[in-house]
Amino acid sequence: MQYRTLGRTGVQVSSLALGAMNFGRIGRTTQEEATALVDAALDAGINVIDTADAYSAGESEELVGKAVAGRRDDIVLATKAYLPMGDERNHRGSSRRWLVTALEDSLRRLGVDHVDLYQVHRWDPATSDEETLSALTDLRSAGKIRYFGSSTFPAHRIVQAQWAAREHHLGRYVTEQPGYSILQRGIETHVLPVTEEYGLGVLAWSPLASGWLSGAIREGREVTTNRSAFMPQRFDTAVPANRAKLDAVERLARVADEAGLTMIQLALGFVTAHPAVTSALIGPRTPDHLRSQLAAADTVLPADVLDAIDTIVPPGTDLAPSEKNDTPPSLLDPALRRR
Repeated sequence: MQYRTLGRTGVQVSSLALGAMNFGRIGRTTQEEATALVDAALDAGINVIDTADAYSAGESEELVGKAVAGRRDDIVLATKAYLPMGDERNHRGSSRRWLVTALEDSLRRLGVDHVDLYQVHRWDPATSDEETLSALTDLRSAGKIRYFGSSTFPAHRIVQAQWAAREHHLGRYVTEQPGYSILQRGIETHVLPVTEEYGLGVLAWSPLASGWLSGAIREGREVTTNRSAFMPQRFDTAVPANRAKLDAVERLARVADEAGLTMIQLALGFVTAHPAVTSALIGPRTPDHLRSQLAAADTVLPADVLDAIDTIVPPGTDLAPSEKNDTPPSLLDPALRRR
């Protein structure tokens, strides 16, 4: 396992981090299975576990909390807030009112008195940066969080938040958690240059592109991944973007074969090769998934393999732009650009 410094925090973290989104109802993972995954990940040298309050409506945090009991101090524990937690209209977002409540709920579910990294799950256009950063700064001063970061923020909002922190003398985001894979390289254009400029640690989610780069999805095979069961539209090859992904996967599989690598090693090695990326978040659902992903822990892709990837999916290209989660609201809702 490789270790890297998380931004400018001085904290050493593993180049692969354990994402717990599949813990609970989403991945149909029991407590026993979640604990086994955590045990195996820690034994392999992973020291970062990332979850969120919205994963299975808090169940993921509960499973993580029980799995790490007794070894909390050896783990960099991260969670997130912002996504809706129920139907109440104020049980979401990044207002002070909600973040303080959401963190208390997360700490209770995790069974800890603090988290190492607290992340705002998405940019909240309804809340000012000063409001959010002020609340996070106070939570840090209270000892309930050690650091705070953003997740899936567009580049201009990362910059704006850094400016707001300086302007109002508040703590700043020290990490960003963007989606990044061979098939979705858009963040190379603006987000990663900005994170490098401001010295932010980067925890990249979905490096296997929701299973597209796992080796399980190939031409002529029925798609039967767990993710395809509840997001079928993202795997329908009649959709042009999905057809483009499948064509790219077939070409990437040949590159992996010629290099003596699995698709997973190619995919994770690509993400961790970018100098702006600190860790790639893996989200195994079974021990077999975890073993296949841990096999990429020390993968270093040579220049010719990286060049071959660039010819298939050019730098800065998203093969499925509609799947991005950092698109400005005005591009999604005509009313916001014509009001």
